[in-house]
Amino acid sequence: MSKHGRILVAMSGGIDSSVAAVMLHEEGYEVVGMTMKTWDYASSGGTKKETGCCSLDSINDARNVAVQLGFPHYILDIRNEFGDAVIDYFTGEYIEGRTPNPCVMCNTHIKWDALLRRADKLDCEFIATGHYANIREENGRHIISKGFDAWKDQSYVLWGVSQESLARTKLPLGHLTKARIREMATERGFMDLVNKAESYEICFVPDNDYRGFIKRRVDGLEERVKGGNFLDTDGKILGKHEGYPFYTIGQRKGLGIALGYPAFVTEIRKETNEVVLGRDKDLERDGMMVGQLNLSKYASIENPIETVTKVRYKDAGADATIWQEGDKMKVHFKDSVSGIAPGQAAVFYEGNDVIGGGWILKSFKQNADTGIYAAVTLSE
Repeated sequence: MSKHGRILVAMSGGIDSSVAAVMLHEEGYEVVGMTMKTWDYASSGGTKKETGCCSLDSINDARNVAVQLGFPHYILDIRNEFGDAVIDYFTGEYIEGRTPNPCVMCNTHIKWDALLRRADKLDCEFIATGHYANIREENGRHIISKGFDAWKDQSYVLWGVSQESLARTKLPLGHLTKARIREMATERGFMDLVNKAESYEICFVPDNDYRGFIKRRVDGLEERVKGGNFLDTDGKILGKHEGYPFYTIGQRKGLGIALGYPAFVTEIRKETNEVVLGRDKDLERDGMMVGQLNLSKYASIENPIETVTKVRYKDAGADATIWQEGDKMKVHFKDSVSGIAPGQAAVFYEGNDVIGGGWILKSFKQNADTGIYAAVTLSE
C-alpha cells in the first residue's frame, strides 16, 4: 500500500513531466504513467519530421522512465478527441478572424478531462502534470498561482481548468526552477532527458507554418478568401492580401506589402475580407471585454478589483481594473496595451494568484476628446 495513494501522471516524454513522475514516486505515491497521443503530424501533409510529445521517441522516453522506476505506463490515443476539439477550434478561429490559443483549449477541454476519466478507471484519486504552477485550497476555492520560476511559469494556460479538476490535480514542479529540474534529472541518471531539445511550437504545427496547415485542413479556403484588400486606418486601399484568415492582430512580418514604414495588422474584417494595416501606435487599446469566464480565486467578482492582466502567454501583464458584467468581464487598463487580439486568452492576477480568465471578445480605445470608449475590434 502506498503512503499517499494512487496518482495518474501525464508523461509527455520530456524532462519536466518525467521529473514530476520521479518526485511523486519518491514521495511515496503509487504512480501510474500515461502518455497521450494527441496528433499524428503526417496526416496533416506537413513535411517536417514528427517531434514533440506525440512522437514515437517521446513515448519511448516516457516508458523508459516508468520501466526504470518500476511503475506501469500506458499510451492513451485521443487523436479523435483532440482533432474534434482543438484542431477544429484552431482552424475555426482563424476563419472567424480571431487568433486562437490551442494550448489553453487543450488543457481545458482535452487533457484534464481525458486524464480524469482514465484516472477513475485506474482507481487513481489524483492526476499530475509537469506544469510550472501551483494549486492551493483556500476558503473553499482551489486557487492557481504562478510557478516559482518566473520564466517557466505556466499559470496562464491553466486558467480554464475547473474547480472540480483542480481539486484532484497535483503540480509537483510549481516550487522549483528549470535549473533545479535539470539537476534532479542529472542526479538520477536521466541524461537523455537533460540533453533532449525542447519544442516551443504548437504540437500539431511543428514547422510553424500555420497558414499552410489551415490551407491543407480546410478544402477550398484559399480560393474563397484570396484577393481581399489591405486598408490603412483611414480606409484607403493599399494592396491585395492572401485572405483574412492568414493574418493575426499585431502581425508585422510576412505581410507581403511594403509601405515605407513598419506596418502592423490592426484589424481583421471577416465580413468584407479586409485587413487593416497601421503603425505600432494604432495597436494601442485602453480596455477590452472578456467572455466565457472561469474564475479560480473567487466565485464571482462583485466589485471592481485592481489586477495585473495578461493578454498573451509571454506578456508581462499590465495594471488594470476589472469588474464583472453578467457572464463577461470588463477590463480597463491603467496605461494602454498593444496588440490585444480577439480569440486570445486574458488572465487576471492578484499578486501571484490567478483570479480567473476568459476569451477576449473585443477591445476598446478611448476618444481623447470625448473620453468615450469605442469598440474597435468586435469578434463575438
